[in-house]
Amino acid sequence: MDTKRLQLNDLSALWIVFILFIITPSCHASYSIGVGIADSTGPSAEIVFMGYAKMDQKGSGIHLRTFSRAFIIDDGEERFVFVSVDSSMVGYEVRKAVLKKLHSQYDNLYTEKNVMISGTHTHSSPGGFMMDVLFDLTTYGFSKETFNAIVNGITNSIQRAHDAVVPGRIFITQGEIFDANINRSPLAYLNNPKDERDKYDHNVDTTMTQMQFIGADNRPLGVINWFAVHPTSMNNTNHLISSDNVGYASVLFEKMMNKDSLIGKGPFVASFASTNLGDVSPNTRGPKCEFSGLNCTEQSTCPGKKEMCFASGPGKDMFESTSIIATKLFNKATDLWKNGRQKEVIGPIRVVHQYVDMPTESATFYNKTTGQFEKVHGCLPAMGYSFAAGTTDGPGSFSFQQGTTTSNPFWNAVRNFLAAPTDEDIRCHSPKPILLATGRMKFPYQWQPRIVSTQVAFIGNVIIAGVPGEFTTMSGRRLREAIKTATNSVTYDEDYTVIIAGLCNTYSDYITTPEEYQIQRYEGASTIFGPHTLTIYLKLYQNLVMSAIQKKEVNPGPSPQYLSSKKMISFITPVLFDATNWGYNFGDCVEQPNSVVYPGDIVKVSFISGHPRNNLMTDKTYLTIERLLTNNNTWITIATDANWETKFEWVRKSVVLGSSQVYVTWEIPENVKLGEYRIKHFGYYRYILGGIYPYQGTTNTFKVVQPDPNMCRKKNT
Repeated sequence: MDTKRLQLNDLSALWIVFILFIITPSCHASYSIGVGIADSTGPSAEIVFMGYAKMDQKGSGIHLRTFSRAFIIDDGEERFVFVSVDSSMVGYEVRKAVLKKLHSQYDNLYTEKNVMISGTHTHSSPGGFMMDVLFDLTTYGFSKETFNAIVNGITNSIQRAHDAVVPGRIFITQGEIFDANINRSPLAYLNNPKDERDKYDHNVDTTMTQMQFIGADNRPLGVINWFAVHPTSMNNTNHLISSDNVGYASVLFEKMMNKDSLIGKGPFVASFASTNLGDVSPNTRGPKCEFSGLNCTEQSTCPGKKEMCFASGPGKDMFESTSIIATKLFNKATDLWKNGRQKEVIGPIRVVHQYVDMPTESATFYNKTTGQFEKVHGCLPAMGYSFAAGTTDGPGSFSFQQGTTTSNPFWNAVRNFLAAPTDEDIRCHSPKPILLATGRMKFPYQWQPRIVSTQVAFIGNVIIAGVPGEFTTMSGRRLREAIKTATNSVTYDEDYTVIIAGLCNTYSDYITTPEEYQIQRYEGASTIFGPHTLTIYLKLYQNLVMSAIQKKEVNPGPSPQYLSSKKMISFITPVLFDATNWGYNFGDCVEQPNSVVYPGDIVKVSFISGHPRNNLMTDKTYLTIERLLTNNNTWITIATDANWETKFEWVRKSVVLGSSQVYVTWEIPENVKLGEYRIKHFGYYRYILGGIYPYQGTTNTFKVVQPDPNMCRKKNT
């Protein structure tokens, strides 16, 4: 062997590798990056969903599990964590509990300053975790199970991201999506100045912003997409836990990148996070009278009929509508990932955070009507009459209407029994007629927050503003412009991408423009700090941006009131015991599948079950769809209760006897692999004399075969 030649070849190869390392951009790491995902699914049965405030919308199963997705970015000097969790929102106590858990493991590495937690705002996940009375009132009080599931999910996702940190690069890109969102309060939007509206082609934001995370070895790590749309494709008749359109878009992207991994188990993490979605609906067919199909009035009511004004999505039902909107988001995100004009994010990380007591804040507002500058103030929290009307995505009860600027003696009497607003409150909130003076209510504890979290993160040439509520379309546009103005006044750099991250750290309802507030649609009535809530936020976020650029210390602000979970009131009925009907055992399959089925068929089976709240099966599943590998006679799981094509439904058969059943539905994909299958159910039952015990059940095996094209058959359901 010619060892000398071999050594020379080795040296040449090493030299080539070194040159490639120097000249190839993909080998350069600008940041340390970690991504992580964890199950955050709460109790799936007999807990009211959070979002529509409909007390009879209790969960009875799972269509899509919810997840927390965490992204860690570190420049060597400062670390920033962004979390997007499939939850209706995030409260101060949830964030505090997460940080407490992280502190016990990482000391002061993760704090209020550098951790930003954003809720996707799905309306199809269990409530009872916010601790503010108004938000937990319709869920029958505090749910420790829901609270712990969200806190543990967020914590676990950050821990997994921490353990996965590697050198990497970040890219930013944008693209347009059409026919995926509409403005659900166009009258309020039209009250904004015409010269301002003329700057934009649409009354909703149509731009998707995508942040891509790539390892130094060119391995895809993760992606965050921000697009303005409410996750309300699943309406208030739904009783199955769902992450809705944005959650399903995340599932689709992760399935594409993680290949054969089960949902929530792959290394690549994809988030579709919330932004300024306040007045933005996915129900693109618009509002119609629920039964007659007539057009709604401008106040979103149905003339002469006792029917709801309800907006619907593009599909034949809410499931198809969810899939259509999710697929639109996924397709654009995929296009941006593969073909977008990517700009690399380079530069230091700077994160600033401040708590703000909104009722004590003031700002300067230019009144275009008078041509004068005015000093304006925040108000104590209060909700208006139109809040009770709900939205066209989920109409409210009683006879309330959107656009109400007058009060009613009866409802005022009810309001005053709870807490009467002062004359100053009424003046401050005008023209909003106050239905609930939440800032005056003290029993049994705080009804809405008055101290909110404000936060800004600079990642090179990207600015993420974490806002504590739902900014409307124009409110978000004004905030982005205000941040750019503040930034350019110091850096003279117009190349910043400004992102509004919605529903972060605290939830303080909506933020409309002062002009939209005058119309008192649902969003204006739910702008709790008065007509100049946005005016104050513009000042606050400009100050945060200036402090970040100039590296000034930010006053942390007043600490919010901490509401201990031990003192929370709950009227949620506990699970007492489970039992089976005579002659049955837990896990027995009482409804078997057909022995032969075809792609596109729907298989539905049923098992004797315990209560799902006996064990939330976190990072596990209540069901599996399994296929037999004939070469080694083993079963592999091809789907769980986190898959779109499965549904897990729990039905109480007898309250007195404590008996129940679960129904597992599998809509067989058209591209399924043919072969032998079975369905399994996993659960826990509570014994009447104490103790919780596991069980499982399995169906008979069945075959998925290709139908004879010449055979006329009825679809199995």
